[in-house]
Amino acid sequence: QVQLVESGGGLVQAGGSLRLSCAASGSIFSINVWNWYRQAPGKQRELVATSTSSGDTSYSDSVQGRFTISRDNAKNTVYLQMNSLKPEDTAVYYCNAVLRRVGVPGSLSTWGQGTQVTVSS
Repeated sequence: QVQLVESGGGLVQAGGSLRLSCAASGSIFSINVWNWYRQAPGKQRELVATSTSSGDTSYSDSVQGRFTISRDNAKNTVYLQMNSLKPEDTAVYYCNAVLRRVGVPGSLSTWGQGTQVTVSS
């Protein structure tokens, strides 16, 4: 069974940095797309960063220039480097993978358990 495990969340002051990681395990053939989402209290989950297997990346306007998504395909791991953090970045951050499993047709969308990021002012 495919599983995503996140780590790296915590407390940080405004202007500081944090690095999140998410590792996938199981019988994985390929990971086509990695996404990072976040959800603040009382708000809907929003997409903040995307990485495709072709090397393209994209970001929401609110994090553009401050966050960087990267992947290590050999380790089936994705990272989110967060710099110049603001209090409004406070949320639970979730990784998401769209992947193909070995010997199984079709694609699967799988989610991590979430990690809390709190930015103090």
